[in-house]
Amino acid sequence: MDTERSALTVRPADLWGPDAEAVRRLVTAYLLQTEREKAVHLGQAFADGHVPGRYRPEIENPAHAYEGAEVLVAELGDSPVGVAVLQETASEREIKRVWVDPGARGHRVGSALIDAALRKQDLPVRLTVWDWRGDAIRLYGKRGFRVVPAWDDRPRLLCMERGSATH
Repeated sequence: MDTERSALTVRPADLWGPDAEAVRRLVTAYLLQTEREKAVHLGQAFADGHVPGRYRPEIENPAHAYEGAEVLVAELGDSPVGVAVLQETASEREIKRVWVDPGARGHRVGSALIDAALRKQDLPVRLTVWDWRGDAIRLYGKRGFRVVPAWDDRPRLLCMERGSATH
């Protein structure tokens, strides 16, 4: 992929159609990398290539697993290289599963995904990030996210929020 000359776009994914396989691939890579990192940083067991059962529905049937969520796909040219999942309640949005293919890093794909996720500014937005993911933490901080008291008690998981423009 010649990423230097490829246009970067972010759009809603069609999980019932052509984007299902790309989202499956990207989310699988995200989950496997997260499990590898947790093995290193938290001392958890990891069987390389194995996604824990609690995450299997996300890769076996993304359309069903993300029903009611907005899934964004980032493309360089016509190649899907990034994904983000947005879940919304009446009072907030949560950004989940932000992943950029390692071959596409350095091309502002993560920034474009986060900016697209923040296009509506009517609700506070929250996310979680492992404390060892410094690049992601800096990206979120540049977009106005701040560390807040945890709503998730997993060790080393930071909870971050960004207020809305109207709150």
